[in-house]
Amino acid sequence: AKMADAAVIRTRKFLTNPLLGRRQMVVDVIHPGLANVSKADLRNKLAAAYKSESNLVVCFGFRTAFGGGKSTGFALIYDSQDAMKMFEPKHRLVSAGLAEAKTGSRKQKKERKNRDKKFRGTKKK
Repeated sequence: AKMADAAVIRTRKFLTNPLLGRRQMVVDVIHPGLANVSKADLRNKLAAAYKSESNLVVCFGFRTAFGGGKSTGFALIYDSQDAMKMFEPKHRLVSAGLAEAKTGSRKQKKERKNRDKKFRGTKKK
């Protein structure tokens, strides 16, 4: 994580959200001379800063400012793995390694959905 040491992380709009069992914030990363900072590095730094495990931190929506040197995104720090599994969207759980991605091509999924629509009465297994 030697690259992340050159980056400064600032958080703003910090909010404790007890209903969803998490803390949420806007993250500003100042990284002069670096193209970007990896989300894994950000997760580790945020976990250290907020006394949490890095597997409970979710970073997403990062956009690099025009001209580089600064990125802004969003971070959630969950209180527990259960809260994370309950409230995180499936696609973010997949990238965190906590859920399986849907398999099959887009066409297969659509054909399956349309077959299921025709089937009325008892639930198809």
